[in-house]
Amino acid sequence: MDIKDRLEELEQWAVEVILHDKPGLKESMARFFLHGLSWIYAGLVALRLKLYRERFIRDHHLGVPVISIGNLTVGGTGKTPVVELLARAIQKEGRNVAVLSRGYKSKRQKRVRFWRKWLAKIRGETLPQNPPRVVSDGKNVLLDSYVAGDEPFMLANNLPGIPVVVDKDRIKAGLYAIEKLGADVLLLDDGLQYIRLKHRLDMVLIDRTQPWGNGFLLPRGTLRESPRHLNRASYIFLTKCDGSDNTALIKEMRKHNRVAEIIECRHNAKYLENIHTRERVSLEKLYGAHVGAVSGIAVPESFESGLKKLGARVDATRRYADHHRFTAKDIADFVLRCEKRDVDMIVTTEKDFVRFPIIPVADVPIYFLRVEIEIVSGKETFNRMIRILCEPREVPKPVYGSEFVVSAMEE
Repeated sequence: MDIKDRLEELEQWAVEVILHDKPGLKESMARFFLHGLSWIYAGLVALRLKLYRERFIRDHHLGVPVISIGNLTVGGTGKTPVVELLARAIQKEGRNVAVLSRGYKSKRQKRVRFWRKWLAKIRGETLPQNPPRVVSDGKNVLLDSYVAGDEPFMLANNLPGIPVVVDKDRIKAGLYAIEKLGADVLLLDDGLQYIRLKHRLDMVLIDRTQPWGNGFLLPRGTLRESPRHLNRASYIFLTKCDGSDNTALIKEMRKHNRVAEIIECRHNAKYLENIHTRERVSLEKLYGAHVGAVSGIAVPESFESGLKKLGARVDATRRYADHHRFTAKDIADFVLRCEKRDVDMIVTTEKDFVRFPIIPVADVPIYFLRVEIEIVSGKETFNRMIRILCEPREVPKPVYGSEFVVSAMEE
């Protein structure tokens, strides 16, 4: 077992310890230790926000509207389909929108050491910097999922005409999108915590099935910030709604934010697509079918229960860590297992499919499930927000002009 496999095994063990309260002395001690770290983490989050709020650290304005789509918890809220929905709606209104992403678990770029940056500043030198990664220039998809990251690659494929730019420094990425790709609206994917870049609107996603994760902050839990920080939201998207009454949850959210508009939505399965032939088939194919489900996402239970709601009989499952980079052996082993179980098909998520290697056609067909967001309550609120956002208006000149590109890249 190599280091990558060991780290993934450790990650899955941590998930069992943190989310599922795995019993055992070692596990209990780990939870106790992580609980202490959570207090330190909470203090650091509060200090950081205070430093920005009191202007000890300044945020940066690029002269165009920046819309942040983020969440209070780590993963699992269904953010990518919401980014797609917003990008298409803004594009339809005639604006040149670009998506900025940090490219989580993408191929790491070579970084300049801190001491080298410090030494260069003393000497007055300008160091060569890596430009942002352009996953899509709005015309062509230029990078694969390994280099770009699975979510940016998926967005680039599903959003023709919309540039997708990846960089840990979203100021650098935003400047590139504006100056090189003609963007006049920026969508900041997973941007709630990225407060270096000034947001015009903050859209926060809350999973109605687990609104506050397991109730603990990182690393003991899945909360990035305390629920009270929901007060920064301009709009709240309540995801994974299933028709149940959300009154109690909305009342709880209103304790933290009394003014944000609330939009209720659900993730709606659209079709199955064969990964080899790219044939799209109706979801009726799932009804009564014996299915093997393979995934590497934050909440695999949600995917598997979704298949069951569509009428599938899930006979075999294989769960990997979130953002797992699949190998040919991973798929071959699961195909062999499914063949022995005589399943009718194997189904994965679209986000997982973009991390699949090229594999030979098997006796068991493999499909990915295409899912899109559907607004079930608050559609007029959403449409009004898009209209207001896209109206021509005077905007302040960017704090940083073209001359800042170099210095932004040096940070």
